[in-house]
Amino acid sequence: MTATIERGSATAPVSSPKSAPPAKKPTGRRPRPFMASSNGKKAVMAVTGAVMVGFLLLHMLGNLKIFLGRESFNEYAHALRTLLEPIAPYRSVLTVLEIILVVSVVLHMWAAISLARRARQARPVKYVAKKSQAGGYATHIMRFGGLTIALYVVWHLLDLTFGVVNPKGFDSAPADRMIAGFDPSRWWVTLIYLVAVVMVGLHLRHGVWSAFQTLGWANRARYKALRATASLVSAVLVVGFLAPPLAITFGVVK
Repeated sequence: MTATIERGSATAPVSSPKSAPPAKKPTGRRPRPFMASSNGKKAVMAVTGAVMVGFLLLHMLGNLKIFLGRESFNEYAHALRTLLEPIAPYRSVLTVLEIILVVSVVLHMWAAISLARRARQARPVKYVAKKSQAGGYATHIMRFGGLTIALYVVWHLLDLTFGVVNPKGFDSAPADRMIAGFDPSRWWVTLIYLVAVVMVGLHLRHGVWSAFQTLGWANRARYKALRATASLVSAVLVVGFLAPPLAITFGVVK
């Protein structure tokens, strides 16, 4: 709108001041906490995954001591229970480490399930095109592999840690429990262990590769090298964990 000022016979237009844009109303939404965000959950998965990989590596190295003899393996098991003695009470450090491991497993599963649910909610209508075989493979490995691992961990604890289902019982030496647990007469235990360890390897391979992607390292130049690294870490753990029970079952270690 313009106003005019008369000057004789001529008029000069004068622009009226423009009105200021309306202020934005606050939405009332607070920013989502980091732990509740997708990035937060991915960070939780990465940290807890690293904790579990570290545990697996140390556990594998400890199991391999069975090839050095019963005494060496028993000394390793005793050292775990007497860490920082006499400063810390018997088995206290090991108990703390076990609690950290359990919390890591729970948080890892929580983050994985939360991310899967969020992905489904963001895509309520299924794709018409079928998923690639690689994508389906990864999904099944992470879903059913995780369940298989969780069930076997329970059995593994009852067998070799607490001795509940072990022929030698809880009061026996750790090396005796391990050798009795994978005795040739209990070949089916070794078979279940083999399946569970392979599942761990496949789960770990996909998890390490996903961690590389999350960290932004998986570009074209590093693709093959990082894929090979994920496969190598997985293969080392699988071979390292399978060597002792297979050696016991086939009579190499007695």
